[in-house]
Amino acid sequence: MRKVIAYFIKHSVAVNVIVVGFVIFGIFGMLSLKSSFFPLTDSKIININATYPGASPQEIEEGVVLKIEDNLKGIEGIDRVTSASRENSGSITVEILKGYNIDFMLLEVKNAVDRVSSFPVGMEPLVVSKQEQSRPTISFALSGENVPLYTLKQLARDIENDLRGIDGISQIAISGYPNEEIEIAVNENTLLGYDISFEEISNAVASSNILTTGGNIKTDREEYLIRANSRSYYGNELSYIPVKTLADGTSVLLKDVAIIRDRFSETPNATYYDNKLAVNITVTSTNSEDLIDAADKVKAYIEDYNQRFTNVQLDVVRDLSVTLNQRTALLTENAVVGMLLVLIFLSIFLNTRLAFWVAFGLPIAFLGMFIFAGQFDVTINVLSLFGMIIVIGILVDDGIVIAENIYQHYEDGKSPVQAAIDGTMEVIPPILSAIITTLLAFSTFLFLEGRIGDIFGEVSVIVILTLLVSLVEALIILPAHLAHSKALQPKNNQPKKGIARVFQKMRIVNDYGDKAMNWMRDKLYAPVLRFSLANKFFTFALFIAALILTFGSMSGGIIKTAFFPRISSDQVSINLSMPNGTSEFITDS
Repeated sequence: MRKVIAYFIKHSVAVNVIVVGFVIFGIFGMLSLKSSFFPLTDSKIININATYPGASPQEIEEGVVLKIEDNLKGIEGIDRVTSASRENSGSITVEILKGYNIDFMLLEVKNAVDRVSSFPVGMEPLVVSKQEQSRPTISFALSGENVPLYTLKQLARDIENDLRGIDGISQIAISGYPNEEIEIAVNENTLLGYDISFEEISNAVASSNILTTGGNIKTDREEYLIRANSRSYYGNELSYIPVKTLADGTSVLLKDVAIIRDRFSETPNATYYDNKLAVNITVTSTNSEDLIDAADKVKAYIEDYNQRFTNVQLDVVRDLSVTLNQRTALLTENAVVGMLLVLIFLSIFLNTRLAFWVAFGLPIAFLGMFIFAGQFDVTINVLSLFGMIIVIGILVDDGIVIAENIYQHYEDGKSPVQAAIDGTMEVIPPILSAIITTLLAFSTFLFLEGRIGDIFGEVSVIVILTLLVSLVEALIILPAHLAHSKALQPKNNQPKKGIARVFQKMRIVNDYGDKAMNWMRDKLYAPVLRFSLANKFFTFALFIAALILTFGSMSGGIIKTAFFPRISSDQVSINLSMPNGTSEFITDS
């Protein structure tokens, strides 16, 4: 290790090349990182959905769910299977163990489902799919003064088509209105007049509104596919369905005996924004999409849309990129404040040039981390930014210890190069011990199972990578810079100009700072240390008592515990519960 440190100290050009490499590749690595609100995780869920019209929950359970669950037993890689049976449908959720390939397990589950040979007659084909991971990005409301819900829904569909055409946006959901349906209101007197029953109308609609294949016809030259495409999606398309043919050959059409109209279901589902009827549009991001980029594109679209239309407008309801940008700003602020504090305090007690090179290690450590972060699927999210904020306070410790020790060796009369080598070698054992203990403490997050491990594991990766890069910076880059710095040169009391004059004036501050540090060392720390060494049992007992008080406070409830801290929200939610059967108009009023 001594030869490596000595080589880089004597060949400062090599150190500068390393620094330039960290800067260039670090910037590229930082720009290439995607952003998300929480760390990205691979899907571990496989869903099996069954639809059996007219079946009770018990029939779904006995005829479908239990048969599939029996075939899933014994498949290696499955952690847990849960199911729910409802009227007309059922669902099975399969959770995969960590370390197993989700695509391979999807094939295994499909094979297990296919081995069931006796599903009920009339059941629709089963749907087996893996649950895709997506996270909310931005949500906005479409509203207008006295604009009907049907018009808002059509406009929302147009907005959805526009957003899907933007690169980086694929997942869009529209909500805030009931399901659409076609209402056929039959006139009973008219039915009696034509001698038509309700069943005849139902059969006429069912037999006419179809989309199916009827085989094919092969000839010597071509093959024709027979297909009946008569499915209708709007009420006016059903008006001319023949219901009955009279004796004189006249056809009774559906519009002759019923009023047909498109309408929303009677489910009381509505969304309001600023007391105006609205439709909510939510954009979510997949693992391959960037949250901040998608949110910026949506906000640009919203601004352009509001400029083009005056009767309706789009308003952002929730934007997760705001929180992410705030965390990034907080990180930048903390980094700047950290470097300034290092510069100020080291300039007071040590040397201004030494303080500069110690603070220089902060951005180098982060840029080095960005080079490798992408290889561990790290994204810019609230947890990774939290890890960066944590590590800021740890980074400068090693640099301060090394810089101070090098300066001490120089003051003892050694040459700058020799002082840099000896000063660094002397503190390598305690610095390595401090780094290793910190790495071990944060590495425990990597062994946590489930969602908690996926989330906080990214904090560990950030802290570990940054500390490892800072170790390289502190042991190789920092000593080389200090060895060739003017901080390790004989003091020249000749009057200076410009920045050199500032450094000269700071020496006066250094003298006062040195006197203050010596006073605290001799008058405060030394007496306490002597007393502690002379009364070892008493000193040890004080710390044991403090530990017992801590455990007692936690057990007695004085120090409360919680899995996550309680923080105040920026939203207020009000839930109104009314008696069953209350009219939607009363609830709304």
